[in-house]
Amino acid sequence: MKAVSIRGLVVAAALALSAPAGAETLTLSTPDADTSEITLAAKHFAELVKQKTNGELEIKVFPNGTLYGGDPSAGVKQLAGGSLDMLLNATSLYATFNPKFTAIAVPYLFDNVDQLRAYLDSDLGEELRSDLSKIGITGIDLWSRPLRQITNSKRPITQPEDLKGLKLRVPNNPLWVKFFGAMGAAPTPMAFAEVYNALQLGVVDGQENPVNVPVSARLYEVQKYLTISNHIADAWVLGMNPRRYKALPEAHRSALEQAARETEGWKAKNDAADIAKSIAILEQNGIKTNELTPAQRTQFIEVSKSLYPVFQELVKDRMFFDRTTGFAGKS
Repeated sequence: MKAVSIRGLVVAAALALSAPAGAETLTLSTPDADTSEITLAAKHFAELVKQKTNGELEIKVFPNGTLYGGDPSAGVKQLAGGSLDMLLNATSLYATFNPKFTAIAVPYLFDNVDQLRAYLDSDLGEELRSDLSKIGITGIDLWSRPLRQITNSKRPITQPEDLKGLKLRVPNNPLWVKFFGAMGAAPTPMAFAEVYNALQLGVVDGQENPVNVPVSARLYEVQKYLTISNHIADAWVLGMNPRRYKALPEAHRSALEQAARETEGWKAKNDAADIAKSIAILEQNGIKTNELTPAQRTQFIEVSKSLYPVFQELVKDRMFFDRTTGFAGKS
């Protein structure tokens, strides 16, 4: 408690010094580095909020999970408890608190990010956002992420059998464990803050994330192969502590929501433009890339389809699972 208190005092002092007189200041924590897609989006969002409120509301962005000690689950709890103002973290993490979020990550459910964005903007996405209130969080918006790819230090991945015996870091979500375990991998749940060292020391052989993540985290220093698999979708939750949200004037709450919607569109375009650039950076740093062909991709899709009864149980809401797969045309 003492360390948390000291960190909070340091942050409060920094905000007091930097904020204009009379300005309301909020903190926004992200899990990834300054150059990551989510932290760049957070900064864009903060700038829009400042513009829309004429500087009356400022948001200070803190990357790398620094405000919650790098423990994402602790970050969600701190957000609900009030020691964090705002937080951006993945829907795969929120599945720990509400299993319905697992539905987004059913492998090969979404064909592309546009389809994922349409889902997040649908009544199903709105239901997920509203459900955040059940764990003490105000959901401001849901933002898409690029589809996920696999990196590893052992070999190219062209078929499910190539994953056999591969120690693969995955988020702390049983869906990932079931999917990669079904292909013979050794899925290893781990906080992302620990991944670089684990790859460097050989604790794990690989990881999977949107392709910009191994760039911003410099994973090309400890990985050799990139497989463009587009295997799982994920999204970001822009959450806020309810008491902080309700204490804001209506005009400021409206500015937050408008800025969030505009940032989602900006982020999707920025992410799409960044994919080829990220792959090029990885290849310039020695990474060998392969992309699954349609025939190869079909083998992975078949593994996913065979696990639908398992995924359905993980979502714990049969109707929501069926509505989600129906939305994506995969029921």
